[in-house]
Amino acid sequence: MFTIQEIVRWWGLTVFEIWINLISLLIFTILLALKFDHNSEVSHYSWWTIFCPLFASDALNAYFCIIVFIRMHLENSLKAALQRLAWSWNFIFMICLFKFFLCKKLMGQLNLDYSEIFAPIYILLQLIAVRACQQT
Repeated sequence: MFTIQEIVRWWGLTVFEIWINLISLLIFTILLALKFDHNSEVSHYSWWTIFCPLFASDALNAYFCIIVFIRMHLENSLKAALQRLAWSWNFIFMICLFKFFLCKKLMGQLNLDYSEIFAPIYILLQLIAVRACQQT
């Protein structure tokens, strides 16, 4: 198993961002299970409503990244702040793009194969692999 320090270093996320993602994933999983339960009210909700906790976590993470960027900039570490901001925004953008494509596909509004929908995740995994090799 990986340690939390390795995950933080390789993914470029803080522990706070990881917790936000885990909590939103838990809420999303509960809503997803209720969506497939035909006896609940949630089964009539749209996919956008089910994916709402995941998009909210992306917004919170983006807000957190802006705060961290401002604080790092005020501490006169502009180069490190820009590198962290670029990585974080790239990470958030790729994850959000994947969720957007998946939600559109589930709603029937997008005619793409699943390999095309997962393309942002594949790109992100390659970037994480490069980052992991640079960190060791």
